[in-house]
Amino acid sequence: MANKNTSNYLAYVLIVIAMLFWGMSYIWIKIAYEFLGPLSTVFLRLFFSLLLILIIALIFGIRILPHKEDIPAFMLLAFFEPFAYFMGESLGLQRVTSSVASIMIGTIPLFIPLFAFLILKDKITRNNIIGLLISFIGLLVLILKKDLSFQASPSGILLMLVAVFAGALYTIQLKKLSTKYKVGTIIINMQIFGLIYFAPFFLYYEWNDFIHTEITMELIAAIAQLVVFASLGALYFFIYSVDKIGVTRTSLFTNLIPVVTVVAAWITLPNEEVNLKLLIGIVIILSGVYIGNYTKKKKI
Repeated sequence: MANKNTSNYLAYVLIVIAMLFWGMSYIWIKIAYEFLGPLSTVFLRLFFSLLLILIIALIFGIRILPHKEDIPAFMLLAFFEPFAYFMGESLGLQRVTSSVASIMIGTIPLFIPLFAFLILKDKITRNNIIGLLISFIGLLVLILKKDLSFQASPSGILLMLVAVFAGALYTIQLKKLSTKYKVGTIIINMQIFGLIYFAPFFLYYEWNDFIHTEITMELIAAIAQLVVFASLGALYFFIYSVDKIGVTRTSLFTNLIPVVTVVAAWITLPNEEVNLKLLIGIVIILSGVYIGNYTKKKKI
């Protein structure tokens, strides 16, 4: 029992660190966009993270290839994330601020019970529905002006919703594989299939611009931080935590991402503003997430 408790405590510590890394990743992505297109940024992030984890796998003897019968499951996992998630997030970040993007990503825990209900036939509670409605109101506060016209780009919001839905579906699919495979094996195959999905888009749309990119220390630092902290460190900690404390508890920590991003963006990015409307939107959305995932403890 002591070992289980220790691993659970470690999972809570690691998931907080993961959310700090993912919250900061929006800042690093914005910096990378000053030099690269979104597809180039994602491709480099996947390529170097795969290269690094393959080296680690060979050193420590981590299994690389999954069982043949599980390849379709890994392909589906990688389609949700990194492919669909990064497509929505990277293109969406060109149209909305880092703060708005991270706040929307913070709603992923709300959609996990909804998709679990639709796909796995899990029970959906009244709190899940109320939480969704409250968070939707908070989202409207963020994206609409007083005259009900859009303050944030509608296409940017839709693209971020693609990332949100992909993130929720990925989490459900991940739980099935995390009980059978070690974290390293899962990450390796996510990166492999992710690169396969991304390569045609990267080569067709951005290759010509990419080969003429000026390499600076600022760009190298941004990509390195995305690779080491966001694509490997945070992902490893997230998958470990899903296995130890479950999908629902782990996904609740996603609420920390917008808080980290808003503070970091306000400090480091010149075009990011923190105003009363943004703070009200954050409070409403996080309240919805909390209510949506609140479970009353039974008395013994």
